[in-house]
Amino acid sequence: MKRFIGFLFILTLLYLPTFAQNNLQSINQSLRYSRYSRISLKVIPIETSDRTFKLQMLVEKIEDGANFDDYLFSYSIVNSFEQRIDDDNVIALDRDLLKKDTDSHFYFEETVEIPSSNDQAYVIFRATDTRQEDEYVYHADLISPFIAEQPSFGAYFGNDIPYDQNFLNAEESLLFKSEHSVSLYRYFYPQEFPIPLPPMETKSPEIAKETQVIDDGDFLVNVPVPFEKSGYYFVQEDTSSASGLMIKTAGKAFPKVSTWEEMIQMVAYISTRKEHETLLAAENKKIALDEYWIRMTRDEEAAKVLIKEYFRQVEFANILFTDYKEGWATDRGMVYIIMGPPQEVYFNLDKETWVYLAQDSNSKITFTFARVKNILTPQYYTLNRSRAYQPVWFKTITAWRNGRMVF
Repeated sequence: MKRFIGFLFILTLLYLPTFAQNNLQSINQSLRYSRYSRISLKVIPIETSDRTFKLQMLVEKIEDGANFDDYLFSYSIVNSFEQRIDDDNVIALDRDLLKKDTDSHFYFEETVEIPSSNDQAYVIFRATDTRQEDEYVYHADLISPFIAEQPSFGAYFGNDIPYDQNFLNAEESLLFKSEHSVSLYRYFYPQEFPIPLPPMETKSPEIAKETQVIDDGDFLVNVPVPFEKSGYYFVQEDTSSASGLMIKTAGKAFPKVSTWEEMIQMVAYISTRKEHETLLAAENKKIALDEYWIRMTRDEEAAKVLIKEYFRQVEFANILFTDYKEGWATDRGMVYIIMGPPQEVYFNLDKETWVYLAQDSNSKITFTFARVKNILTPQYYTLNRSRAYQPVWFKTITAWRNGRMVF
């Protein structure tokens, strides 16, 4: 029996992802944005004491009947995006380490301590689909220049699974847990934001001079807390600290689109200014939108297909890129909707890079998103705009308007 167990352990090591010559900045993380992923990974760090972190590593089961044995899970801690990842710092996560296995998630929880000599630390959570050798990767900052402090409390759904979404539907509740406090503080921001400028528009967008903040008072931990209004909340344990957790709330139908008014806002990316102004001014939004799609495609059946695909892209953008803005209205969401999922995605400390293969050529198109420090979210990115994007952007929009997708 001991020999058999030893054999299984060696076999697991042999089939763990090979990290030799790899580092975090060289890993292609495109599967985290794929429309056809079978699982979705997330890491939520909670600071339990100075330089000690509880890592909540979640695997959302997207495919029906997801089987744990179809995947190999592991994680690594590195002190830079350039540090080599090899077998010595890859820690396997087997079934015995599962904290929970629910209908919707596999959930691991590990505690790590970062040496005082390290001024940066990152966790890399990885899953290999052994059926197709697909590599799912998700990384998160533990200590970095873009994180002031990690929260020392966590948010959970009713089934005690950590809150791993980018949004919460209004009127839903979360339960908060903390080892240090009996209550937390909540602030509500009702602000709405304009949609992003096109990639080739280099002028700076207008920024609101004032932000409305509503103090929602404190609430007890370990008691379900409803989030009733659409906007975003910032929850803190210590109001004198920069540490906190942002909860973006949206309508009950989100991430799907539920109203004609929303649809009109979202077609701005493929519309001329005159077309969009006409739609905004229309009394009957539904009729105006129907006429818009049919006039654009000149084919009623083609219009139906295009509407379905366009708003499917919107839904994915909402799931993937929502921060304090809805995902479709972020820079990454805009590029994702028009260009589709990128073939390659690379991260560095201060940027995220998307690579597309150009249609009808061997050249590549690269979009670079600069990471901006923001206390509300550690994953706030803005597109590095350039007039050089104009030809490919107009070509792709023309394809959409002709009833075709380029991906």
